[in-house]
Amino acid sequence: MDNKTYAGIEEQYSKLESSKIVLIPVPYDGTSTWQKGADKGPEAFLNASENMELYDIETGTEVYKQGVYLAKPVTENESPERMVDAVHEATKKYIKRNKFVTAFGGEHSISIGTIRAFNECFDNLTVLQLDAHADLRKDYHGSTCNHACALYEASQTANLIQVGIRSMDVIETTVMDFDKTYFAHDMAVDDTWMDSAIDQMTENVFITIDLDAFDPSIMPSTGTPEPGGLLWYETLEFLRQVFAEKNVVGFDIVELCPNENERSSDFLAAKLYYKMLSYKFLDDAAEDSFDNNFNESKENTNKFSKFNEDDDN
Repeated sequence: MDNKTYAGIEEQYSKLESSKIVLIPVPYDGTSTWQKGADKGPEAFLNASENMELYDIETGTEVYKQGVYLAKPVTENESPERMVDAVHEATKKYIKRNKFVTAFGGEHSISIGTIRAFNECFDNLTVLQLDAHADLRKDYHGSTCNHACALYEASQTANLIQVGIRSMDVIETTVMDFDKTYFAHDMAVDDTWMDSAIDQMTENVFITIDLDAFDPSIMPSTGTPEPGGLLWYETLEFLRQVFAEKNVVGFDIVELCPNENERSSDFLAAKLYYKMLSYKFLDDAAEDSFDNNFNESKENTNKFSKFNEDDDN
């Protein structure tokens, strides 16, 4: 990836010191089991972002002026476990620098690292997952850091709410909290699901979006597309409501598997990312200070963590 700034924004809006937002690309595709190519997702997303209009009509804002720092990609690929540790460390480093931290994958296993970092920094964290797949296996193909295990750790250490699920293995039923799982077939006939899901969230919310949460009619370029998914405006309505009612502390987007003959998916991912930033900073002037409200003294009770708390670099 040779992108100098996010979305080609001017240098004055892309410096780490003055930016409120950090974007970490994670071009990793080490454990996917069907279509490969998610490691090319960050580059396709960034290229699409450079060709995107930066005035958001819905909110009447230009959120890039809050400052978006494009971090060095996390390229660790020696093993899934090493990758997760590297993502975890990079994410936590920027949280501790008082940034609104976001990541773009890569396959969904990268979220083990992002979620771990946010769970260690924020009290009473809710993880909101938009996804076609439950991703609740404890281990898969010999690793606990497989894409099929992306949300298992969160199910054990945070308040996990799953939205859009329509594919899973029977073993995942032994882990899943059915009261906090919104299956696609139920959502299709129940217009109360948005309010119900938000009511179950704590104040601090981290959002992880697997792009296969969307219906393949609008998002075909994913590794494992599933019919019956979310559509664009209902998803934006839900996300805007979450940002309005809760303190969204960060998010990641994963599983863009670009196809050179189908670029609309790249642009959907780019617009989704920008929309989410627009919702987060809707009421903030660019000159306002930002406080991510992380708990610097929070006791690390996450038994999965391997982060060196003394490393502030």
